[in-house]
Amino acid sequence: MELTVNGEKHQIDADENMPLLWALRDLLQLTGTKFGCGAGLCGACTVHADGMAIRACLTPVKAVAGQQITTIEGLSSAGDHPLQEAWIKHNVPQCGYCQAGQIMTAAAFLEKNPSPSEADINQAMSGNLCRCGTYPRIKAAIKDAAASHPGKGDEINGGEVNG
Repeated sequence: MELTVNGEKHQIDADENMPLLWALRDLLQLTGTKFGCGAGLCGACTVHADGMAIRACLTPVKAVAGQQITTIEGLSSAGDHPLQEAWIKHNVPQCGYCQAGQIMTAAAFLEKNPSPSEADINQAMSGNLCRCGTYPRIKAAIKDAAASHPGKGDEINGGEVNG
């Protein structure tokens, strides 16, 4: 089976029902995407499929064959995506476990809504859990990323990979 991940085509030898999370982590060695709950409830495993945020723990590889998959490793080749910069500026992570999923959810959200209200951010991020409770910093970072790049949705969603 062929998967296109972070702009590169990969041939994988996997059961078509294998969760995408395990194909990414175990077969492609892309370990930035985390296993959290295994039920799609926490958001730690969030990646993009054709720009849409999906839960990799629930998505079988057959469902994303032919789509462009973007992981946290592919969001920005230099690690300077506006959200990554805002995460650093606002000192968002504590343990850091949920952060890849938080950033990937926020990137897909900002692509669709580059000028969100606080209520929009709360709604969009409600499915991502943070054990450390850094929600105020997460929200501040998302606001900052949106404000620093208004109307540039392609940059917000890692345009150099998906673009």
